[in-house]
Parts: sequence; structure tokens; C-alpha cells
Amino acid sequence: MKFNFDEIIDRRGTNSIKYDFCAERGKPEDVIPLWVADMDFRTPPAVTEALVKTVQHGIFGYSESKQEYFDAVHNWFKSRFGWETDQSWLVKVPGVVYAIATAIRALTEKGDAVLIQQPVYHPFASTVLVNGRKLVNNPLVYEKGEYHIDFDDFEEKIIKNDVKLFLLCSPHNPVGRVWTREELVRMGDICLKHNVIVISDEIHADFVYKGYLHFIFASLKPEFLNNTIICTAPSKTFNLAGLQVSNIFIANDEIRKKFREELMRSGYSQPNTMGLVACQAAYEHGAQWLDELIEYLEGNISYIRKFLAERLPQIKLVEPQGTYLLWLDFNQLNLSEKELNDLIVNKAKLWLNEGTTFGSEGKGFQRLNIACPRATLEKALLQLEKAIASIK
Repeated sequence: MKFNFDEIIDRRGTNSIKYDFCAERGKPEDVIPLWVADMDFRTPPAVTEALVKTVQHGIFGYSESKQEYFDAVHNWFKSRFGWETDQSWLVKVPGVVYAIATAIRALTEKGDAVLIQQPVYHPFASTVLVNGRKLVNNPLVYEKGEYHIDFDDFEEKIIKNDVKLFLLCSPHNPVGRVWTREELVRMGDICLKHNVIVISDEIHADFVYKGYLHFIFASLKPEFLNNTIICTAPSKTFNLAGLQVSNIFIANDEIRKKFREELMRSGYSQPNTMGLVACQAAYEHGAQWLDELIEYLEGNISYIRKFLAERLPQIKLVEPQGTYLLWLDFNQLNLSEKELNDLIVNKAKLWLNEGTTFGSEGKGFQRLNIACPRATLEKALLQLEKAIASIK
């Protein structure tokens, strides 16, 4: 490999939410943080070089995107997913959750119903509720170690609640599903049938493993393109979350107009200078780095899969198809939520995401971030093994 993903980088003392806020979040200072979805790898060198050049210039005034930025974004989605975008569709915002909140306010009224599929990325639910909309859940079905969609319930919930928006997580966080073309088309057709606009969060689209293929939801049918907001960002892919730039694609002129008007009402107008520089550099020069990273992550998954099978068979790995977030099933331990969290945090000294954060369907599960050097995972699993042995 050209890039060294085994390097352990000390992130403490950098105001990192992941590392520097244990006490503030009620965690011991000596836990291994494997929770929030950022990576313990440096961003690609080309991104750092572009940022250093900008910093050395020394002036950080108002900035906007030149044609090269739009070309970089367009070429990335064309080369990685075969999706041809149009520059007019693109709206830049500070983050995907910000975009979801903006779309909810722009396209629905207070009390309108919004559909999600729990267990799912927790800001989906909180953003719906804090904006005064009705939260409707189409729970994913967990059978034989895999997650599936209950399509009958999906349509029934839409009809019964007069759902206006559907928040799709694709690939799915936290269960790691990469939805098939057939699954996406079936959901999209149901939404078209009942006039439900789709907001598709595809921030993890670049992390798909061997044997699976990510389909941009809006690319599957012209009708979907006209009925969808596609939310993307370089932040997960290139570890740029702190630079706050996301690219939102809205092909429908009327939907885009409403979205932009809501952005104006919120007071947002100026993208982050550093975010624009980093995004362009990443999409222009980051492909090889990403390909090597995915290969490294697949090695991390293989290590965890083997360790659990041989030494902790009572913990079940929900086989990941995408994302760098693993969904672990601890239900065979027969622990209460309080007991499980005590085991993870105080005995194993790990900081993971509690499964119920993503909905009640996450009871007995924990989310593990594997975007770190393998040595970190090795240490974490040994600590977990020792902790579980202590409760027998």
C-alpha cells in the first residue's frame, strides 16, 4: 500500500469530540473511543497540501466555488457511481443533517408525518421531532442475522399517516445494509404512488465492500430524480467532518426553490472556505487513497469476524455490506441495557454507541467504528474478551 493506515495518531488535545470529551459525556478518561463516525486516519496528502496552501495565503475572506469545484464533484459521482449530475442541481450546505432539517421545514408543515426506518442514524428522529413533525417508523426486520424491509408495513404506514417525506439511509447506518436495486425501486415506486418526497442520505456511499454495489437513488428512474433530494458529503469519505461542506443534489426546480428559500430564512449563505478547498482536492486526487482505505477496512472486518467467531461467539456480527460502522449483537449475553453498557464502558473500557440510540429496535446492540488502525481494534477486542470473561 502507498498509504500507511497502521499509523497511530494521538488525537487527544485537539478538541476532538471523539477523544477529548469523555468526562463531559459521562465516560471514563481511559476508554478507547470507537463511537462517533469520524476516522483515526489522516486525510489524503493532496487535501492537506491544498489546505496548507490556502492557510499560507493568510486571507480567509468570503469564498465561493469556481467551475473547477463543480467539475470535481461531477466527475467523482460519474466515475464512482456512473451518475451524471447537472451543476444546476447542486446546493452547498454545512452538513447533511442541516440539509435534512432544511428540507423538512421547506417541504412539510407542522404536524405532517415523516417516515424513517429504525434502527437508524439518530438525528433522523430528533430532527423530525424538533421541527414539530410527526415521526412514523417502518422498523427494519432482523431475521437470521440480516436486516430487511417490511414493504407491506412501509406502504401501510404511508397511507395511514398521510406521510409527506421519507428519510432513506443508503447505505444504512448503523446496520450496514447496501440496498439492492430492487429494494430501492420498490420503495421509490411506493413513494411515487402516494406522493411522498424522498430525502436520501447517501453520505456513506463511498464505503461499499466487495460483492455489493451502491445505487444513487435518484439514478434509478427519471421519476425518482424528480422526486428526491440526494444528500452527499466528502466528510465521511475523507475525514473532513470538521470542515463542514456537503453537496445536496435537487433536480426538481420547484423542490430546489423551496429548499433555497428555507436556507435564506435560516440565514445561511456562505460555504466554509476550507471545506470547499478540501472537497475539491479530495474529489480530484483522493481516489487511490480511498481504494486503499476500503481494502484496509475490509482487513479490519476480517480480523473482527475471525476474532468473534473463535473467541467471542456469543457476540454476533451483523455482516457489513457498507459503511465503516459495524453493528454488533450482544443479545446472547442476556444482559439488561444498563448491564450491557456497564460491561462495555466500565469493564471493557470501550466507548461505543449504544444500540438504543438508534431506536428501541437497537436493544442489545452496539455500534463499533472500525476506521482506525488494526492495533486499536486488537486492543479493544482483547479488553472486551477479558470483560466478558469476568461476568461468567
